[in-house]
Amino acid sequence: MIPMKSAGGILTIALGLAVATPALAAAAKLLGTNGAWEAYAYTEKGGKVCYIASAPKSSENSAKDRGGPYVSVTHRPGEKSVDVVGVFAGYAYQKGSEVEVEIDGGTKFKLFTSGDGAWMADAKGDKALAEAMAKGNQMVVRGTPAKGKKTVDTYSLSGFTASRNAINKACGIK
Repeated sequence: MIPMKSAGGILTIALGLAVATPALAAAAKLLGTNGAWEAYAYTEKGGKVCYIASAPKSSENSAKDRGGPYVSVTHRPGEKSVDVVGVFAGYAYQKGSEVEVEIDGGTKFKLFTSGDGAWMADAKGDKALAEAMAKGNQMVVRGTPAKGKKTVDTYSLSGFTASRNAINKACGIK
């Protein structure tokens, strides 16, 4: 296993590439760090965007040229979008593959893949996954790259609820 650490600001840059332009990511305001999770907010096209993110505490079978994997949960209240969970591998997923997310060795979710990201199929699934993350201690993400061995990333859920509460407040989500 290779230990992975989150360095404040690295997630801002990584998320900026995935959810906004780099200029918007640079304007993201750190709301706080809670355990393994960082909370941010920024404005794009006149609407507020709030997100939390975390890097894995460990990874198995990572290729040397793999980018930094992370998981995020994003609110875009202006678009009526809440608790959108994104899993970003740091590599392109195998076409047509699914990502398995497992909370505390029991509750499992399947996410569809596109490029280097994976998502739930609908808002109901996002809500269920976010709620499971809030109740859990550890999350394991298994994905299959276009080339190479299946990866296993382990995330701490310590601080998830406090960070989610921070973005709920910042984006006016009740």
